[in-house]
Amino acid sequence: MKDYEETTAFLGQWGCFQQIVFFLLCASTVPNGFSAFSVIFLADIPEHHCQIPDSRCKEEPCMQGWMYSQAIYQSTLVSEFDLVCSQQWKQPFTSSVYFLGVLCGSFFSGQLSDRFGRKPVLFMTMMVQTIFTFVQIFSPSWEAFAVLSFIVGLGQISNYVAAFVLGTEILTGPVRVLYSSLGVCIFFAFGYMLLPLIAFYIRTWRMLLIALSVPGLIYIPLWWYIPESPRWLISQGKVEAAEAILRKAARKNRITAPEVIFKQSEPKERHNVLDLIATSNIRRTTLILFLVMTLSMGYFGLSLNTSRLHGDPYLNCFISAAIEVPAYVISWLALRYFPRRMSASASMMLGGVVIYLFIYFAQDMPSVSMALEMVGKFGIAIGTALMFPYTGELYPTVIRNTAVGACAMVSRIGSTIAPYLIHLNAYQKNLPHILLGTLCALSAMVTIFLPESFRQPLPETIDQMLKRER
Repeated sequence: MKDYEETTAFLGQWGCFQQIVFFLLCASTVPNGFSAFSVIFLADIPEHHCQIPDSRCKEEPCMQGWMYSQAIYQSTLVSEFDLVCSQQWKQPFTSSVYFLGVLCGSFFSGQLSDRFGRKPVLFMTMMVQTIFTFVQIFSPSWEAFAVLSFIVGLGQISNYVAAFVLGTEILTGPVRVLYSSLGVCIFFAFGYMLLPLIAFYIRTWRMLLIALSVPGLIYIPLWWYIPESPRWLISQGKVEAAEAILRKAARKNRITAPEVIFKQSEPKERHNVLDLIATSNIRRTTLILFLVMTLSMGYFGLSLNTSRLHGDPYLNCFISAAIEVPAYVISWLALRYFPRRMSASASMMLGGVVIYLFIYFAQDMPSVSMALEMVGKFGIAIGTALMFPYTGELYPTVIRNTAVGACAMVSRIGSTIAPYLIHLNAYQKNLPHILLGTLCALSAMVTIFLPESFRQPLPETIDQMLKRER
């Protein structure tokens, strides 16, 4: 069979069909922006003291309970379940449990998607995220909430990765680059920016969860508008189903499809996660990507730290979200015009250098230190946004979702550690930022050893990937 993009060139790149796929898949990532950072407000620690005046739990237990300030929050998980003093370890662990679910979801959903299709996994995991976010409202204890958070995490990253890969495989040329960098990322950022706005007006954690779960119902009708990936269908030997989707797309674009689109049937191949380490070339690429993807520790560490920064927590969170919009615009421009290795390495190095500068201003100039932390996140956000499409371009269709899911899984190891990262300042004040700066610099250096994929067609088979790497 000829190259897929050459074969389907008759569709064009930006017809009605591509526009529907582009905007609906982008819109599906908005709830992920809610879910990923909702814990900032759900589990923040209000000002509190023992019921007995002038008593401190560090000196003796608060036998009569605690009093919590309602100046910022009417209720949080911390104030309802008393996650303070001897129970304070549960507060960061709430985020870690969620990201453990994300980690597991990344691993299994990628393989399920490569086995059963992008579309079923996308909608199944969207349903899991929506339903279990709503069920969390009825949590009678912190333990119940934590278990449900794990399940929500299973769905959160899984539908994001499925939507990312589905759009990457359906769209072609510059539109694919626009989608995989600016499209899904900026809609995720919109969800992230909406979170502090919603939380500002809804200051009880149960009502906030209702507001964050209900929008998921809007996505049910999308099943009838979002198609399966023709690339995936071809990789599974389902050529007739792939042709049917492309003929329907041609009708939407008011184009006449050729009588025969694919001249020969592709053999059905079975692949699994072990293909990511099948040869020395693929193994080297996978290991480098695994290392670089731990950069999410910095991204989530800085994002979850906004409620502890100087100033209003709602405004800080909004600024942290808004800084991602120009970061994603720059990542799109970099993907459009510059080689992948150079762009990703430069953005990571920017993040590392600025985080090191933060150390020198943190104590005496809180406004400057906050600005530097946001610029550091800006660099990390660019690097993270570049690495997802870069990963999708490096691996072939037959294992693309498995590869992206596995890299997302490794990145979530970093995000699972991130809630505890900021607590390292109890041992050495600058230790969290020293670790983050070093991680950024190391990621920038190893990225230059990855294969280049700039302006090259997506590989369909493992053989094509190996030929390009050689």
